[in-house]
Amino acid sequence: MTIRAAVFLDKGGTGKTTTTAHLGRALTELGHEGILIDLAGKQSDLAKQFGLYEPQQTAIENDEDFPNLSSVFDDDFGKLVKMNGADAILDRLIYETNEGIDLIPAHPGLDSVDGELNNVEDREDRYGRLKAFVDEYLEDRYDFILIDLPGLSRIVPYNGVWAAENIIAPVEMGSYEFGQVKQLAEDIDKYRSNWDIDAELTMVIPNKFERGTTLADDYMNRYQEEFNGAMAPNPVAKSQDIRNATEAGKTIFELEEPSATASRAKEAYLANANELVDRIGGEQ
Repeated sequence: MTIRAAVFLDKGGTGKTTTTAHLGRALTELGHEGILIDLAGKQSDLAKQFGLYEPQQTAIENDEDFPNLSSVFDDDFGKLVKMNGADAILDRLIYETNEGIDLIPAHPGLDSVDGELNNVEDREDRYGRLKAFVDEYLEDRYDFILIDLPGLSRIVPYNGVWAAENIIAPVEMGSYEFGQVKQLAEDIDKYRSNWDIDAELTMVIPNKFERGTTLADDYMNRYQEEFNGAMAPNPVAKSQDIRNATEAGKTIFELEEPSATASRAKEAYLANANELVDRIGGEQ
């Protein structure tokens, strides 16, 4: 069974895209083959993370970007596959990165998908189109699938929740963020009861963590008490190298001389990725 998880918190700036990229990269380091799906917006931040933004934008400007991620949500996607073959469609959708992981990047066409799906009366069809795509075309190809979701509660992100069921929440140490994770846990309970899916807050990852500060330590204790079973084994250290690597179109796993904080962050991603496999894989 393929391990699936969506990185989600209804707040911007918590490091969802960075977490998706680095957890995926850590899983490849551990010997797993996987793909990332970027539902987080037309900025294509995951494409930027892996140095693929320019090739994708060139394809868009030259009208060579069809099919794309928004096509997966179309009523006629199945007909498109029948006409062209699944392999040909996936070759157009999937980008190979230089770090051993595949990517389906975000696309401006996603902006219109919510409006279109809002008119779909059948609940399973409205929220389950991404799941149907993953089940049919990705499940047998990859060991893991990570989905980067925007910090918005809309139909497209809900498709990501429906497809993944396992939710990863990267958080910073603060009262607002703590409240957001508590709200997310309550929302996931509603997903389970209202949608009849096995949604779960699988991992809470303290992000941009600064050791030794009273505030960080106090909130870490609060998180441990509230989300004990979901907490990641290691917090991810705050590191300028993470931002520098992102600006260079790569993850910190590709840095030749990482700083001490980057090394700690890398170790945390590896430990958390290994734990993710145990938590999800052990349930399957």
